[in-house]
Amino acid sequence: MRAALSVIALAALAACTGATNTRPASMQAPNRCADDAGWNDPAVPRHIYGNTWYVGTCGISALLVTSKDGHVLLDAGTGEAATQVEASIRALGFRVEDIRAIVNSHAHLDHAGGLARLQRDSGAPVYARAAAVSVLSTGVADRSDPQQLSLESFAAVAHVQAIADDGHVRVGAIDLAAHATPGHTAGSTSWTWRECEKGRCVDMAYVDSLTAMTDDEFRYSDEVAHPGTLADFRAGLTRVAALPCDVLVTPHPSLSDMWSRIAPESSKPLVDPAACRDYAQWANARLDARLAKEALPR
Repeated sequence: MRAALSVIALAALAACTGATNTRPASMQAPNRCADDAGWNDPAVPRHIYGNTWYVGTCGISALLVTSKDGHVLLDAGTGEAATQVEASIRALGFRVEDIRAIVNSHAHLDHAGGLARLQRDSGAPVYARAAAVSVLSTGVADRSDPQQLSLESFAAVAHVQAIADDGHVRVGAIDLAAHATPGHTAGSTSWTWRECEKGRCVDMAYVDSLTAMTDDEFRYSDEVAHPGTLADFRAGLTRVAALPCDVLVTPHPSLSDMWSRIAPESSKPLVDPAACRDYAQWANARLDARLAKEALPR
């Protein structure tokens, strides 16, 4: 395991948040995560911007957006990581029981596996686009998922409420806008909201995974088996490129170079208005490469 977080850093975190660190030794973590970190490698919770906080692991993002009227959680990591997410929320001085809504990027084990526990412990409903409701409610992917045959199931989530493809989730002053970005899964959803800090307001964008990944059978180019899937994927990428997006965060932190952009060891600017456009351009290139591979004789 990587070197444990120093006592000094833990004390500083507690002093800044008004919380006492209660993380067991097995959950201690370095200040900076490696870009190739594992899904469940523990991370130090930290401030991103305004009322948005990072509470995920080194390898998988989870965000807490806070308000005096309650909080919203975006993603929950794996089932194994759920205890880390809860410990991180508490280490920052917030209560899991004050979470009023939970949303998800896409229904895969690494991002949705911890939702059942966080939903149970907070009592908050989980909000999802219609295309994701069934998978979240059962924990089992269907054939609309390009990776179905290579996926593990995860704990079924109770109290999943459907929202429109362009719906909103509101808690107090928090207003998260949903954006349909299908492709990685049919229910893939990106989220945007506004944050202000020291007189400067920015657009936050939690943009779902955009990689064109499949099992051995699924082909994006097969319009007979998967009508409209490719067109929907392209439309979602166009939507991402046009999002209100000053601060980009992705479900896999390395895809948005997260560990180089947030304190305490940031070496690149957090705010980058071109980030979503560049991310969509990268994803389009990956999709083109996947389609070229599908065109080869089997």
